[in-house]
Amino acid sequence: MTARSPLVLLHGVTMSGLAWREVVPLLAEHHDVRTPTTMGHRGGRVPSRVPVTITDLVDDCERWLDQEGLDAPHLAGNSLGGWMALELARRGRAASVCAISPGGFWPPATADGGGRPPSAARVLRRAAELARRTRHVSPLALQLPVVRQRALAGVATRGSRVPADLAVEITRDLVACTVLEDALATTEHVAAMDPLPCPVRLVWAGEDRLFPPHRNGRRAQELLPAAAYVELPGLGHVPMLDDPAAVAEQVLVSTGALATDA
Repeated sequence: MTARSPLVLLHGVTMSGLAWREVVPLLAEHHDVRTPTTMGHRGGRVPSRVPVTITDLVDDCERWLDQEGLDAPHLAGNSLGGWMALELARRGRAASVCAISPGGFWPPATADGGGRPPSAARVLRRAAELARRTRHVSPLALQLPVVRQRALAGVATRGSRVPADLAVEITRDLVACTVLEDALATTEHVAAMDPLPCPVRLVWAGEDRLFPPHRNGRRAQELLPAAAYVELPGLGHVPMLDDPAAVAEQVLVSTGALATDA
């Protein structure tokens, strides 16, 4: 039997490797799939210093690749994870990258704090505060589809379809994340990559409320002009929650396991 090539999936800020739970089985036939949890997130390594930068998170992930004996695996990442995947590729640590609504594609910060879309910070802070205030009742409340739809509205358009137990874990991840404010305060951003260090596929959620495709997706295309670009209509910022199969398809196209123009 042909050995399956390694594929590392990197999650977004406040989440954990569990974010990929429904996607992993759809990839496992083709790849040896790993879902590490980023430093400062629930289940990840505790940071040794504060504040934590995006570069610190990438450094820690690169150390993890070394520990796992992974030189240049295929990478796929969502939001913060997509940004990290691109930075790892810049360091020569990726065979390919599927960056799904990645962070970092905003203008450099200015003296007045401009650059990062303020709406993204508001949505994430509001979600974190709500999760903290309701953490004792949310495991029961999230059994109801209507509650899941509302609780996940900032990152998903079909929150009601997310399994209740996964929604509970996502909430626990959110409460336990210690690097959210550091990530929101960063002045870092993705620098141009042309030529690309490896094949890159930019996959943008069409209904992304945090990093809208008309703004952040366009910026990504400007900075990575050789990257493939596709939008997933009707899906939110964390599209794995809305449509795991659509996300899995894009990842497999990126790795070359699926021969299609999807």
